[in-house]
Amino acid sequence: MNIKLIVVGKTDSGAFLSIFNDYAKRINRYVKFEMKVVKDVPKTAKTPPEIVRKKEAEQLIQNITETDYVILLDEKGTEFKSTEFADFLNKKFTQSLKNIVFIIGGAYGFDKSVYERCNFMCSMSKMTFSHQIIRIIFAEQLYRAFTIINNEPYHNE
Repeated sequence: MNIKLIVVGKTDSGAFLSIFNDYAKRINRYVKFEMKVVKDVPKTAKTPPEIVRKKEAEQLIQNITETDYVILLDEKGTEFKSTEFADFLNKKFTQSLKNIVFIIGGAYGFDKSVYERCNFMCSMSKMTFSHQIIRIIFAEQLYRAFTIINNEPYHNE
């Protein structure tokens, strides 16, 4: 099983990268985990959001194969408690999926074509977070899910 996180736009903050990389290293003890960054589309006052979404969608879809199980991190998705997310992932592992791909969209969200391609939508919160913060929150929850699945003493309930 491989897990890939595709994100729009790079993070320049060394502090954010350091925290994310720490969780990525921990996750890699359980599965192969990688993050792929696609370039964000330059935004101007004259660039309509639908054009930005469409251009970002082209890049996102180029990084997905036909057999990938695609999960959008989207505010309209299903919200889980940490234990429920772990259970959800564990069920996906038993389905013999080769790749699970999580996607964090750009500032304007996802184009219709990305919604059509996804298999599932997951909400990290009803709140909105910056693209830098949500990467860390997601990585921490993914790591937490693996510790729950493996009955390790990280998650307290």
